[in-house]
Amino acid sequence: MRSANLTNANLTSANLTNATLTNATLTGSNVSAAQLQAATNVTGVDVSGNNMTDFNLSNLDLTGATLTNATMTGATMTSATLTSANLTNANLTNAILTNANLTNANLTNANLTSATLTNATLTNATMTSANLTNATLTSATLTNATLTSANL
Repeated sequence: MRSANLTNANLTSANLTNATLTNATLTGSNVSAAQLQAATNVTGVDVSGNNMTDFNLSNLDLTGATLTNATMTGATMTSATLTSANLTNANLTNAILTNANLTNANLTNANLTSATLTNATLTNATMTSANLTNATLTSATLTNATLTSANL
């Protein structure tokens, strides 16, 4: 499904284990309870505006993914690669991003309230106006990160 257009598709409870979704567009798709495993190739995927509450995206390579306006409340993204991902306006309340790589990620206006970013790499990340209230940033790398108007 490389570069597939799955806009508004119903993928409820779909088993996407080992699927290649590189550069696929899933904007507006129903992905509730869909299964993604670490072997799934999702680099460059566009899931803008999707509800991914409580999803487990651990160990996935989401390099260059577009997650704008996505609801990812309580999502687990331990050791996920989100390099150059666009998470503008994403709701990541209570998300677990331990050991995640968010180098060059755009988190402008993202809601990271009570998110866990322990050991996360946020080098060159843009976090302008992000809400980091009660977020855990223990041992996180914030080298050259932009935190202008962020709520800390």
